[in-house]
Amino acid sequence: MTYKQLLLGATLVGLPFLSFGQKKYAASITAADLEKHLRILAADDMEGRETGQAGQRKAAEYISKQFAAEGLKPIVKTEDGKLVYQQPFTLYKKNWGDFYVSAGGKRFEYLKDFVVNGLLYQPTEIALESVFVGYGIGETNYDDYAGRDVKGKAVVMLEGEPKTTGDKSLISGTSETSKWGGPNGWRAKSLLAKEKGAAQVFIISAESPEAFKQVLAQRGALQGRFNRLTLKPGAENVGSMGVFLVSSETAAALLNTSAATLTQTTAQLAQSTAPVSSSLAGHISVKADRVEEKAQSSNVLGFIEGTDKKDEVLIVSAHYDHIGISADGQVNNGANDDGSGTVSVIEIAQAFAKAKAEGKGPRRSILFLTVSGEEKGLLGSQYYADMSPVIPLDKTVADLNIDMVGRVDDLHKGKSDNYIYVIGSDKLSSELHTISEAANEKNVKMELDYKYNDPKDPERIYYRSDHYNFAKHQIPIIFYFNGLHGDYHKPTDDVEKIDFNLAERSARLVFYTAWEIANRDERLVVDSNKQ
Repeated sequence: MTYKQLLLGATLVGLPFLSFGQKKYAASITAADLEKHLRILAADDMEGRETGQAGQRKAAEYISKQFAAEGLKPIVKTEDGKLVYQQPFTLYKKNWGDFYVSAGGKRFEYLKDFVVNGLLYQPTEIALESVFVGYGIGETNYDDYAGRDVKGKAVVMLEGEPKTTGDKSLISGTSETSKWGGPNGWRAKSLLAKEKGAAQVFIISAESPEAFKQVLAQRGALQGRFNRLTLKPGAENVGSMGVFLVSSETAAALLNTSAATLTQTTAQLAQSTAPVSSSLAGHISVKADRVEEKAQSSNVLGFIEGTDKKDEVLIVSAHYDHIGISADGQVNNGANDDGSGTVSVIEIAQAFAKAKAEGKGPRRSILFLTVSGEEKGLLGSQYYADMSPVIPLDKTVADLNIDMVGRVDDLHKGKSDNYIYVIGSDKLSSELHTISEAANEKNVKMELDYKYNDPKDPERIYYRSDHYNFAKHQIPIIFYFNGLHGDYHKPTDDVEKIDFNLAERSARLVFYTAWEIANRDERLVVDSNKQ
């Protein structure tokens, strides 16, 4: 017998979770029940459970009803003193209001005719003269601004940089792009335009309408960062100058010319080793308003009161929100992310409720916490932990968090369907890590994979789910996870792809670990800081 086995055996002797009773209650967590709940939570009529949307509210009602049916207590106090299961919170989002560019009697629209880099704020329409400045480059040997006054004007320029006949950069003289070329060339160009006093910058970023459609699709997918939900209202880091990406057809309209004339001018530039003088100019109007919107969401809390150590509380958590409906109308059901964790919490709660009903309830209290807003930046758990903990954080002994279980990832496909990634168990408490391994060895015998527990792992999974909002407050955590797969954040993350036997084993492991934490004599010691 190895030293580790001897230590494990010593750890297991006398642990209160090794009773026949706890195995009986663990057995009530079944693949069939997990599937029953998941087929409801991951159905199309939940509309992808997006935070602040109708589907998320419908899911919250379902979870609340399950907690009530099992006899869990509501502990969220309303303004009129009632106790309820849902903890409401308000989210704030800045979004575009009126956002357009007008020229030649035509109005061009955001995400249809242009996209913008950075946050522009121009709440009242302004009129500007527009001028063509070639590539928008300012070098000693190639200066598009020489002899030009662009102060207070909108400058229209080409993407990239001029090339020699040998396809070398005319600026650097080599095959290496200069700071004016490549995917980040727009930064140098916009900084120079700002130095020259330009009011707005328009960059022609595609040679054809078809190519510009791809630009819109690619860049449009990134625009969500401009209207993220937050927990607090507030000002944004906005500027008065925008960097617009437009097609050559839109650029021609901004310069009061034809697409053919603009094409001819750009062709001359391509054949020259110096900037070509151009008189292309026009008049435009710009308006870019930002408005603040509110969204209502909620966490769902179910409480089982402990006995002699009831003032100390263990949290078992998962997020029940997902990413909603795609732009093409497909529902992202989020069966694995994180319907699987949510139904695991429901089943574990049921098991502890059965134990309590039969007089074998936990010594410490247990809070079953399903949160919303995880997909928007861990917002629901942040609201609970940072702004409104229903149970004081100094009374919270640990958080066991479940996110994406019941799917074999690519790293284990064809190798094992009896594993679980265990993340964070040793970060704050050596005892928690020992308890986790002991519970598994005695009861479930899964392969505990610590790949993502490595602080050098590039995926940084430890920081990417709701447990982290407790860990940052020095509350020991374990994050249970079966890994990433090709259906992550896609409409194909469906119930049919869940291995419910794997999900059952994972949930039982969480139950056994929770049982020991809730029933041991001493509170978990916080003796590590490996974050």
